[in-house]
Amino acid sequence: MSKKGDYFGLSWLVSLILAIIPVTSWVCGVVTRFTEGKIVAALIRLFFGFNIIWVCDLVCMILNKRILRLLNV
Repeated sequence: MSKKGDYFGLSWLVSLILAIIPVTSWVCGVVTRFTEGKIVAALIRLFFGFNIIWVCDLVCMILNKRILRLLNV
């Protein structure tokens, strides 16, 4: 079985597919941060998650199998 990814406990492959598509990566990133209770990180993802953070998420998801965690607040 695949290692668990970061988006809602889905498998790594499904999380990678969601991370590749910019819109789903942006939406999943914001929703994930809000469900974790990290409001500041969710707001940053909401406004900046569709450009620079998307590329960083994609690279981190491929190399580390985890999405980028810039802020833990």
